[in-house]
Amino acid sequence: MDPLVLIDKYYPEENDLKRILLVHSRSVTEKALSMARNHPELHLDEQFIAEAAMLHDIGIFKTDAPTIGCLGTYPYICHGYLGAELVKEEGFPRHSLVCERHTGAGISLKEIINQHLPLPHREMLPVSLEEQIICFADKFFSKTKLDVEKSVEKARKSVTRYGEEGGMRFDRWCELFL
Repeated sequence: MDPLVLIDKYYPEENDLKRILLVHSRSVTEKALSMARNHPELHLDEQFIAEAAMLHDIGIFKTDAPTIGCLGTYPYICHGYLGAELVKEEGFPRHSLVCERHTGAGISLKEIINQHLPLPHREMLPVSLEEQIICFADKFFSKTKLDVEKSVEKARKSVTRYGEEGGMRFDRWCELFL
């Protein structure tokens, strides 16, 4: 599958939002693939990582985040499951799981309920190693400071916004992927 075909379908105009999505997604893809290649013992599916990492944020256009050009109606935290719905409808259920499960360091059902997050009540934690490595790589890049890779410390701090559970998952990923 060619992820750019789907991106072009949902982002047909050449504008700042599409540029931000592409630059961010390419940075995440490159980092995830680099980590995967540094750990051949994990036997990761690099083709899948390349495809799914490019699609992980495809749902951002449906959210309300005007600073990056998103003029939708949903809270930004919803972009993962919204993107997952699109990608699943396109016939890529495995890729859709990366979209849904990459937000934060993944978000548990407990975190969703306890924090009253506007998300469907289900586990949204990355399961496969491929899902985990993409989620981890994503924490090192923002959409507001493109091409600037965060330090491990800053990346970890960004995931604790939804609770320390995310920080503990991040720490495990540091041990596994770095």
